[in-house]
Amino acid sequence: MPSFEHLSELLDPDGTVLLTVECQQGVVGPDSALPELAQEARSSGALGRIARLVGAAHESGVQVIHAVAERRPDGRGANHNARLFRAAERLPVRQLTGTTAVRIAPPVEVAEEDFVVRRLHGLSPISGTDVDPLLRNLGCRTLVVTGVSANIAVPNAVFDAVNRGYTVVVPADAIAGVPSEYTPAMVRNTLALVATITTTDDVLACFEQRRR
Repeated sequence: MPSFEHLSELLDPDGTVLLTVECQQGVVGPDSALPELAQEARSSGALGRIARLVGAAHESGVQVIHAVAERRPDGRGANHNARLFRAAERLPVRQLTGTTAVRIAPPVEVAEEDFVVRRLHGLSPISGTDVDPLLRNLGCRTLVVTGVSANIAVPNAVFDAVNRGYTVVVPADAIAGVPSEYTPAMVRNTLALVATITTTDDVLACFEQRRR
């Protein structure tokens, strides 16, 4: 874990953006298309911690971006080149544009100053979306990545951010994947090689310090 001083330097509000990944009703809500993942996100406390981080970011002047995965009802533009995409088409809950499934799930709150970036294709919240141009225009240097899943979208976000020159901070207790034991192994063996790994409480402490 980084020292508080080092983490505090990385999380300067003027250059920090908090990203939530697929924290939407159809993924982590009670009527999720992926109930096992939704259960893990909630029972592990990850979703509650994300909500705390978002709330603290709002109070500290840290920009928040919510990355949402969705698809058109006609499926135009969506990928079909992997098992995951084909399976998603058969799920009883689909992440259709304009439906409840693509709204940010409580207890995470969306403020007026937040950005909600929606993608219709691919696996990454960053590649091929508006996230990277927004980060550059906001003067982002450090991206805090939270959300689901630790299996696919979260590591995609981390790798894409690092490849684009951002410093990435991952509060390891504010991401979730399945099975539950996979997430810490992935963090330890993969994300720790490219991102600064920390905890929700440590990030909150840095945000709190900036409010004093």
